[in-house]
Amino acid sequence: MLQLRDLRRSVRLPSHEELHILRGIDLTVEPGDHVAIVGRSGSGKSTLLNLLGLIDRQTGGELLFDGTDVSRLGERRRARLRGASIGFVFQQFNLLERRTALENVMMPLMYGSPGQFWRRERLAMEMLDRVGLADRAPQQPSRLSGGEQQRVAVARALVRRPRLILADEPTGALDVTTGEAVMALLDEIARESDAALVTITHDLQVAALSRRSYLLDEGTLHDVTTSQAHDALSATVGIRAGREAVAASTGAPTGASRDATEQFREVQA
Repeated sequence: MLQLRDLRRSVRLPSHEELHILRGIDLTVEPGDHVAIVGRSGSGKSTLLNLLGLIDRQTGGELLFDGTDVSRLGERRRARLRGASIGFVFQQFNLLERRTALENVMMPLMYGSPGQFWRRERLAMEMLDRVGLADRAPQQPSRLSGGEQQRVAVARALVRRPRLILADEPTGALDVTTGEAVMALLDEIARESDAALVTITHDLQVAALSRRSYLLDEGTLHDVTTSQAHDALSATVGIRAGREAVAASTGAPTGASRDATEQFREVQA
C-alpha cells in the first residue's frame, strides 16, 4: 500500500546551507501492518510523519501510495487522498474546544462521501461507543479527562475507516495505563479494518506494541536493536522508563493482551 524509496527531505537555512533531515528512507507498509518508528527529539520523526500524511512534499526519492507516486499529484488530489485514506492521531489531541465530543468525531464526515455525510451522527456515535465514550458524547473537551480526550481523538481519526493510521506520540500526554489502552485500541481497530498503523514515538515500550520497529537516526531508518536504541534514546523519557525499556524493544509487551474496548471502559483517568 505504502512504499518509500530513497525518500529525502532537505531545507535551505538562512545561511543558504542545506540541512538534510531525511537522507534516504526505504520502507514498505502493507495493509494490516503495525510499524513503529522511534527516534529522539530532532531526529526527523515529525518530518517523516508529514511526508507520510501527504502534508509536505519530499525533496528527493519516491513515495508511492497504491503504486502511485504522490509527488506527481496536485494539491487537490493529494488532499482528497489524505482525507479519504489517512487518519491522524496527535499527542495533543487537537480537539475543537467549543464542540462536543460527538461534533468533534463528526467533523471528518462533513467532508466524506454523501453516504457518510448523511449518516454522520450515527457513524460518530458508533465510533464513540467503540472507544467507550457514548455516554460522554454531549460533553465539550474541557469537561473530559486527558484520557477521554485522546479517545475522542482516536474516534475522530478512525470514523472514516482510513486505510492508513498515523499516530504521532499518541501516548505522550497520557499515564501508563491509559497509554497502553490507547495503543491496544488503535492496534485492535486497525486489525479489524485491515488498516496499516504507523506509530511515531520516542518510547521503546510503545514501539514494542508494534509488529515491526525501526530507529530513525541521522536521517535513515535502521532495524531496532537493543544497544542502538538505548544509545539513541538515552536522553528521552518514555511511559515505562526504568522498567525494562530496552528489553521491551525486542520482546512482547505486557498488559496489552486484554480486549482493548474492555480496557478503555475500565480506565479511570
